[in-house]
Amino acid sequence: MKSPLLSLPGAVPAEGVDEGVAAHYGDLFREQRALADGAGFVDLSHRGVVTVSGEDRLSWLHLLLTQHVSELPVGEATEALILSAHGHIEHALYLVDDGATVWAHVEPGTQDALIAYLESMKFFYRVEVADRTADIAVVHLPAGSIADVPDGVVVRETPYGRDLFLPRAGLEEFAASHGPAAGLLAYEALRVEQHRPRLGFETDHRTIPHELGWIGTAVHLQKGCYRGQETVARVQNLGKPPRRLVFLHLDGSDVHLPVPGTEIRVADDGPEGRRVGVVTTSVRHHELGPVALALVKRNVPVDARLLAGETAAAQEVVVEP
Repeated sequence: MKSPLLSLPGAVPAEGVDEGVAAHYGDLFREQRALADGAGFVDLSHRGVVTVSGEDRLSWLHLLLTQHVSELPVGEATEALILSAHGHIEHALYLVDDGATVWAHVEPGTQDALIAYLESMKFFYRVEVADRTADIAVVHLPAGSIADVPDGVVVRETPYGRDLFLPRAGLEEFAASHGPAAGLLAYEALRVEQHRPRLGFETDHRTIPHELGWIGTAVHLQKGCYRGQETVARVQNLGKPPRRLVFLHLDGSDVHLPVPGTEIRVADDGPEGRRVGVVTTSVRHHELGPVALALVKRNVPVDARLLAGETAAAQEVVVEP
């Protein structure tokens, strides 16, 4: 779904899964600095929006999600995962309940599969699941923003800012009064700085929550059973995940960033050494320079010098080995 804000001056379209919104509006670092200062907004209208209403919505979702939501207070933001039977991450939901409806935004293009799963699990519960992507756009206001929120708009407030579930028809009017607009590359740079994983970027078909630090933020360890819970409990109580998320400081003298999927090796082993991980997201940060998130094998020493492709990289621990 193409955003009308791509018509704003300087807008350069994003590509891949983020197609439909702007990657930037002509000045990546200025946009990053504005967000870091609590100014402007980010158009996330390409993300899927799913709602669950009905009397049983919270108790029903509690049975399906990794998060404890049966008593979720009105207006309190949370995030949750849906796992496979083997504990691998299938969906990530960013939630808030407004007292009558649970609102969630999800990765672009994942809403159909999510809704199909939710519909298959309704049984006798009094719930209604709806795809609101066509009429509701997600807009992000950064932490520290004092911008007014239009009346009637559902807000999901987090330490990183506010996610607004805005009527899509009001997107251009909102942009005119809440600028400057910042592109998705600026938003992603701050996400990487904050060590926040993203479904489909830091995850693959075998990722478990422990590898990404999602235990606690998206996975509640003291709730009842849900699909994949056995794996979560077993790894938590008896073992360690096979991989761990790291933050990489990349050699700033290289012109090109190592793209997602670039293999990581221990520098002392040379460029032909054994593969120990992979870059998942790489960005240029307005203060930190080129940085990345990556998944590496758990037993890689935390002080090991790394190579991301041919680029030297120093790791910062996100998930403890």
